[in-house]
Amino acid sequence: MPASQSPNREFPPALGIYGPAFEYLVDAAQRSVLFLDVMRQRGNQLHEYLAKTAPHVLDFEVELIVDGRTLQRPVNYALVRIVPPKTARLDPTRRPFVVVDPRAGHGPGIGGFKADSEIGVAFKAGHPCYFVGFLPEPMPAQTIEDVAQAEAIFLERVIDLHPDAEGKPCVIGNCQAGWAVMMLATIRPELFGPIIVAGSPLSYWAGVHGQSPMRYTGGLVGGSWLTALMSDLGHGKFDGAWLVQNFENLNPSNTLWSKQYNLYSKIDTEAQRYLGFERWWGGHVNLNAEEIQFIVDELFVGNNLAAGKIQASNGMTVDLRNIRSPIVVFCSKGDNITPPVQALGWILDLYQDVNEIRSFGQTIVYTVHESVGHLGIFVSSGVARKEHDEFSSNIDLIDMLPPGLYEAVFERKVADSTSPDLISGDWAMRCEVRTLEDIRRMGGNNPTDDRCFETAARLSEINLSLYRAFVQPAIRAVASAPAAEWTKRLHPLRMQYELFSDANPLMASVGHLSRWVQDHRNADANDNPFIGMQEAVSRQIVTMLDAWRDARDAWCEQFFFSVYGSPAVQAMAGVDAAATRPTRKAPKSWLHNELLQARIADLKARIPDGGLREAVVRSVLYVGVSRNAVDERGFEMVRRIRRSQSGMPQLPLADFKALVREQYLMLLIDPEASVAAIPSMLPADPEIRLGTFDLVKRVLSAPGEIVGEAAERLKQIERFFRVDRDLAAVASPAIVPAARTKESRKVL
Repeated sequence: MPASQSPNREFPPALGIYGPAFEYLVDAAQRSVLFLDVMRQRGNQLHEYLAKTAPHVLDFEVELIVDGRTLQRPVNYALVRIVPPKTARLDPTRRPFVVVDPRAGHGPGIGGFKADSEIGVAFKAGHPCYFVGFLPEPMPAQTIEDVAQAEAIFLERVIDLHPDAEGKPCVIGNCQAGWAVMMLATIRPELFGPIIVAGSPLSYWAGVHGQSPMRYTGGLVGGSWLTALMSDLGHGKFDGAWLVQNFENLNPSNTLWSKQYNLYSKIDTEAQRYLGFERWWGGHVNLNAEEIQFIVDELFVGNNLAAGKIQASNGMTVDLRNIRSPIVVFCSKGDNITPPVQALGWILDLYQDVNEIRSFGQTIVYTVHESVGHLGIFVSSGVARKEHDEFSSNIDLIDMLPPGLYEAVFERKVADSTSPDLISGDWAMRCEVRTLEDIRRMGGNNPTDDRCFETAARLSEINLSLYRAFVQPAIRAVASAPAAEWTKRLHPLRMQYELFSDANPLMASVGHLSRWVQDHRNADANDNPFIGMQEAVSRQIVTMLDAWRDARDAWCEQFFFSVYGSPAVQAMAGVDAAATRPTRKAPKSWLHNELLQARIADLKARIPDGGLREAVVRSVLYVGVSRNAVDERGFEMVRRIRRSQSGMPQLPLADFKALVREQYLMLLIDPEASVAAIPSMLPADPEIRLGTFDLVKRVLSAPGEIVGEAAERLKQIERFFRVDRDLAAVASPAIVPAARTKESRKVL
């Protein structure tokens, strides 16, 4: 019962000034009982959760499509279709969404464990939804490459199920699933529509001094030999609880105090939310030794992904520049697990400037939240209703963006917003043009830092080899399956659930006592002075633990750079201490340069080619690029014009995307020749030209008034279309000939 509704606030007059103290003691005792009961429920619900064959926390009904255990190379992953809620209105022409859950120690389902989630907002936008999850135990000998091949089969199946969809599936990779999706997209780019990676590390060495403590973990323990040891003690499996323990250690004030205190202080209202999250947080899963060793060696210690140093079994290099789909990177300044520099640093590793991004035909969109934590990126209701909602609603806009680097900026919809009817939700998304300097300003490594991480990576290889040669045989000889099972059960993170569950006889009476307390609840009032003292003590505890964390992280950082920055240690590892060039940069391909020059020559030769459609797209791009941003309202205007073409042939979205990209690249290669060729592409009929220019102006004016350089360019385009302004001013849409309107609208 809320404190403001406390029924028995009055105490006997004899208590006098001790009344508030007595009141607080009664409330504190009741809170303690209720708190213990929630802990008991937490342990019990975890037992029920783990007893399921396929435990998950999805809040939606699912239908199994492909069971990965039945594939030629079996894996513990599965593809399911999310059954849409009755209120959802799906559009069969809209591309499906596929959410891939992170296998980073926890069980599956976090991407859709409530209505306001990635899946929920995708349904709201009319997209069919699928989910890629996993079982707690991996299949024998399962590898990361096996998982990637299974996910490719899943995407092929989704594509087959939606033949009428305008575009390939949008794939969302949360946390660990982000880099897994990106790796697959380099090898099978034809399977992907836009890719959204949320809170996913891709540049593992990158960071800012004093802000990125997790990147030092591998170096502080001497490399990945410890991972191999834990896998051997687990009888060939790595317990995901150790990964969760790393996350817990990052924020001791939350782990040791704040999370529990928040429940205790709000015990009357917070229990269900707490239990819902803990069901997922405590559902730890296993990984095969080969899987976790690949992750640690190739990614977190080796940083080989952005460097293009990972190869598939068929010899194909995993090069992120091979991805042809738009890439949306969602990160946050409040994320201490995947800070923005780790989510975006791969762009600096791969490219020298934005023109190089364009030369590979890549579109990269990023957005940086100001404060939300790592989990909040893909579980926060507020984030789902804003960023993920906008991504879902405007995924076709993102797919249509010309190659380059953009930042997604969100503007709240208000009463006086321009063209509010063209804004799908509560926010308007605008993709603003950015350069690599914008990424560099976020911070990152200098060559000295990179040499330290390179040294740590090489010493990790040495230590792992020594472990495998001299220690591993003995460990494997004594590590048995029963011993591994007991080690798993006795892990501290699991024990905290077991000790407070009904499995502990000492908790037997807590449930009965809790029900009695609920019947006689006497919640304290907020104005009780002892509540203020309680809050002050809590803040002091948090401050103390935060200070200890900061001191620990500062010491770890100093120790890391002191050891691996030593010239002697670097020389021993074979790292040139005088090197000034980055040690992990993806190599440049002479073949790419040859193909690029051929592509440029082909585009230059075709600049004069085309008709009305090419002229309109080129005109819109010519005027629009001067704004350095693409607004969702302009694209929504194009979408509505396309929908109004009843009975008229429309250009498929994929072909329209190719047309936009070609015209943009022509303007980029030779802007003067591209603009000068527009008049020759237009038909002679003045009525058609007038109607077409009207469409151009409507699209360009949808985000707001056309001013500045954009207005000057529009005047130039207007002269090309030879529009009589007086005629345009008096002409009414009611008297515009239908033939002219239909012909002009065929361009879209």
